Amino acid sequence: MIDWQASKVEHPARMASWRSMEAVVAGEKEKWLSLFALDGCVEDPVGPSPFDPEGRGHHGHEAIGAFWDKAIALAEGFDFTMRDSFANGLECANVGTITIHLPGNNLMDTDGVFVYRIDEDGLIKSVRAHWEMERAMKTLRTTE
Repeated sequence: MIDWQASKVEHPARMASWRSMEAVVAGEKEKWLSLFALDGCVEDPVGPSPFDPEGRGHHGHEAIGAFWDKAIALAEGFDFTMRDSFANGLECANVGTITIHLPGNNLMDTDGVFVYRIDEDGLIKSVRAHWEMERAMKTLRTTE
């Protein structure tokens, strides 16, 4: 599910972010990868993390696909609630929460700022997700 409370004014970078979220919700890895430029990069989160110990990001389709397998594919689902969005030039910064449905009826909320940069063709050059692992882990809960 995607709840887009922010501005729905069409902007190329905002629309690319929307398509990215839709592909994640649908579990469509190949569709998601097709949204990226060949030299695209994902930093989710920005800096060192269990998904990227050196904090250099995942560069190119092969590495971005491996990130999907390590991070996205392990979840049972995602809900995106974007409360605001700021689009300028070739970038868009979305402010909101990603609720991750984890195995065992567990949920975790990731509050953050999600910055998308596109190229002139509308393909995603970079996704830089600014969120804190420790804060997200504190939201971990079990549902019935």
